[in-house]
Amino acid sequence: MGNRRFNIAKERVSPFKQDLSPEAAKAKAERDLAAANTPEREAKRAENQRVRRAAVKAGTNISGKDYDHKDKRFKSVTANRGNDGKGTKIEG
Repeated sequence: MGNRRFNIAKERVSPFKQDLSPEAAKAKAERDLAAANTPEREAKRAENQRVRRAAVKAGTNISGKDYDHKDKRFKSVTANRGNDGKGTKIEG
């Protein structure tokens, strides 16, 4: 009964979504949008688009890979997390 995926009585069954009240969900959506539209994030998003388009044009297989803005190369999604194994507290 504790497994949420099989609990039919729950409104949301996805194990990946946060259980937020409507007010909290709205506030989170506003915070997330503000964070996504900072100048730094916009620059990274534009850089990612430029580099991915160039890689595809050059015939590079980038399927399942993300661009690492610090190392300036494509990495697997798993390898592109957590500051190369050092954690995110000291990232900079």
